Amino acid sequence: MHSVRTPLAHFGPPARPGRTWLGAVLLLLALLGAGAAHGQTQLQLQDPDPIERDRSSAPADNSLNRSNAVDTTSPRQLRAPGENRNPSQDPRLKRDARTLERDLKRVERPPTPPSEFEIYVNRLAFPSVDFRNGDVLPIRRLGSNLVDDTATTTQEREVVDFSPLVPPDYVISPGDELVLAVWGSVDAELRLIVDRSGRITVPRVGSIMVSGVRYADLPETLRSRIAQTFRNFQLSVSLGQLRAVRVFVTGFVARPGAYTVTALSGAASALVNAGGPSASGSFRDIQIRRGGKVVSKLDFYDLLLSGNRGADLLVQADDVIHVGPIGPQVAMIGSVNRAAIFELKPGETMADALRMAGGFSAVADTSRLVMERVDERATLRAVQIDVARADKTELRSGDVLRAFNAVTLATSQQRQNKRVRVEGEVLRPGDYLMPAESTLADALQAAGGLTQAAYVFGTDFTRESVRVAQQENYERALRNLETEISLATSTQRITSADEAAAQSGRAAATTRLIEKLRLIKPTGRVVLQMPPDSRELPKLMLEDGDRLFVPSVPSSVGVFGSVFNAGSYLREDGRSLADYLRQAGGPTRGADAGSTFVLRANGTVVSNLQESGWGSGLRGSFERLPALPGDTLFVPEQLDKTTFVQHAKDWTQILAQFALGVAAFVTLTN
Repeated sequence: MHSVRTPLAHFGPPARPGRTWLGAVLLLLALLGAGAAHGQTQLQLQDPDPIERDRSSAPADNSLNRSNAVDTTSPRQLRAPGENRNPSQDPRLKRDARTLERDLKRVERPPTPPSEFEIYVNRLAFPSVDFRNGDVLPIRRLGSNLVDDTATTTQEREVVDFSPLVPPDYVISPGDELVLAVWGSVDAELRLIVDRSGRITVPRVGSIMVSGVRYADLPETLRSRIAQTFRNFQLSVSLGQLRAVRVFVTGFVARPGAYTVTALSGAASALVNAGGPSASGSFRDIQIRRGGKVVSKLDFYDLLLSGNRGADLLVQADDVIHVGPIGPQVAMIGSVNRAAIFELKPGETMADALRMAGGFSAVADTSRLVMERVDERATLRAVQIDVARADKTELRSGDVLRAFNAVTLATSQQRQNKRVRVEGEVLRPGDYLMPAESTLADALQAAGGLTQAAYVFGTDFTRESVRVAQQENYERALRNLETEISLATSTQRITSADEAAAQSGRAAATTRLIEKLRLIKPTGRVVLQMPPDSRELPKLMLEDGDRLFVPSVPSSVGVFGSVFNAGSYLREDGRSLADYLRQAGGPTRGADAGSTFVLRANGTVVSNLQESGWGSGLRGSFERLPALPGDTLFVPEQLDKTTFVQHAKDWTQILAQFALGVAAFVTLTN
């Protein structure tokens, strides 16, 4: 005998004897309606096991099993009451999306202009820069970057997420959509919207009050209600489409007004949509008012400094987010991890401001701070405070704290150890850390001393501080040379086209020369004054970064410049500079022999012009100078050259002018 399977087209009390045929007809109508609604949300139902069902009283009726259109053993497909064909076509959701899009477009506005105190602090931190209204300031008050709208579009500003994670304390309210799944003795998948009375309607179960229920308690609430009708089932429930709520942002805010946000948005999100606090608005005095009462006070610094969102409640419909006026402001600049302007609460001290700035940087002087007060600018202007008393030092509005950099300050060289490099003809070349007040001789001793091939006279000693000074002086000399040439060119009188062309060519050549001179970089070499046969270095104190290079004895003497055969020649004892000059062929016809000079291996220069005398050519004392190892003899080229024809032309013009002058004088006297 076949058992009777009661259809579940309608959730209600178990069928009584005598009404089985009516239930079968209703089931057939429901199945036909479900087949016509293509694409609807499906509700699959198996044979339920209602509590206290009297199975023996049900008559045997196989009329549904004999129907070709209905199979009572297969799952039924039904849609939930009031469910639309496509949830995305819900006009209510379209209206909420349009409202959100309109509100998001309101944030595409210029950023909040800086306050006068921000401009004042930036001028103190960067005195060489003239900050004005509208400039992008490097130091802003803490939190301004969070709500800055500069160069953002609607899509970049905020992407609305309609399916975020729902917190456990979220309270179900009218307009929320619940996705309910039941399996076991009954299979169901329902998308239910909470109506205005705060209820949802589940087929065969009835209406369930869910408004005001926490999201964490929602599964148990539904389970206890469905268990009154079914047993041996399991369920899961989640939040579907979010409802949109309208909140009001008021007070000292950049763009006050009404904003539509999702139900899972916090007060901080709504405030960011409104542009955040204005230049005169507070980041630390933000109230969330609900029903005329303050339900929470939001301090943005808890979020910015410690990531705490405990006071950031989820907004509800008609909530008011009120931003109060800004409180006392102080600034922290200099060697701190976060240079910014901070808003203080009553009782906060210098230690709190230093904590908000992230503490000192790695190179800061952590022992002291300098405080500048607005009301003392005409008297003390600034005071120095020990960091040990920072927790006891109260601050006033407008105070500016400055931390100093400890590594950029020049300190005593005599009290510091020296890092030097010793290379060349020493036993142990390398980098050495020398004690304070060490000398060149101590550096050589640390490197194991000199070898037999060391040429102490040609030691190359370079120093970083000397290189910096040489570079500054060299650039100053080039600037002066360029200025003198420009003045000489601009004030020179031109009487013919040939002179103009010649002057233009000279100016171009001078420009190229100066460009080449700018490519030359000083080395920082220090000339060591000592005899050529010396084996000891001068007693010179070391500095940090010094470099000492001791070469071997050179075996050649160089002759370069305006000679017939420039090159390096093998050095022999007893030979003079004139011998090597003759070996190179002597000066050429265009050479300036009177300006010949020799560069010694130790960096000194001996010039032929140092000797007094008439005429041109090499002086006798200069020719007889012995050639030392590593010498470089240089004969420069004559710069101002004139031919015999040019000389004759110049003298002819002079004599002609003189003759005319004499003739005129004789005529006047007669």
